[in-house]
Amino acid sequence: MKTKYSSVFYFLCFYLGFFILISYKIVEVSTKTRLYDDIETIPSNKVGLLLGTSKYLKNGTVNLYYKYRIEAAAALYKAGKIEYILISGDNGTKAYNEPITMQEDLIKEGVPPECICLDYAGFRTFDSVVRSKAIFGQDSITIISQPFHNKRALFIAKYKDIDAIAYNAQKVSTKYGFKTNLREVFARCKMVLDFLLGTQPKFLGEKIIIDELTQPTNVQATN
Repeated sequence: MKTKYSSVFYFLCFYLGFFILISYKIVEVSTKTRLYDDIETIPSNKVGLLLGTSKYLKNGTVNLYYKYRIEAAAALYKAGKIEYILISGDNGTKAYNEPITMQEDLIKEGVPPECICLDYAGFRTFDSVVRSKAIFGQDSITIISQPFHNKRALFIAKYKDIDAIAYNAQKVSTKYGFKTNLREVFARCKMVLDFLLGTQPKFLGEKIIIDELTQPTNVQATN
């Protein structure tokens, strides 16, 4: 009996490992031609989708992932590669608001407030990418984040019929970002399961026309 259970355990471990490997590699292979490091060569798009993250770490220091994404988004705008920046992030509590915080820092970097749109319902990357088309009507976007994150977002965009490219924000050192990179492995598995299960964003809502922005647009999520 013990041998039987051991065989089942090893069988499950093998297929779990295989699923993790395939989930990771399929993202790497299918998105590598859509990533850009050079701001001079990246094609232009009307909207850049800036993926949210927290500004500070638990120890109170500035999150480098955040810092580099803000710099990348501002650089794209100043280079004329995007006209608007759609910030999509978590607004889970009154004390935690990724879109507002990122908006404030983009304005400090010289991006006009009327060119910034906020999506408070970007609770995870899947939601942010899907909502960019379902709510904000964008069939073509430039995603802005670190390379590992961009790849997953591009994969989601591809299978949601969004013509997306991505601009890579500066990487964070392996030591600094080890936990984040480890989480990415399992995030890609979760993403594949989302497609297999037909998962939808946590919130949708009324459509927003970004072209008609005349002031900062705060988009509240609705059921």
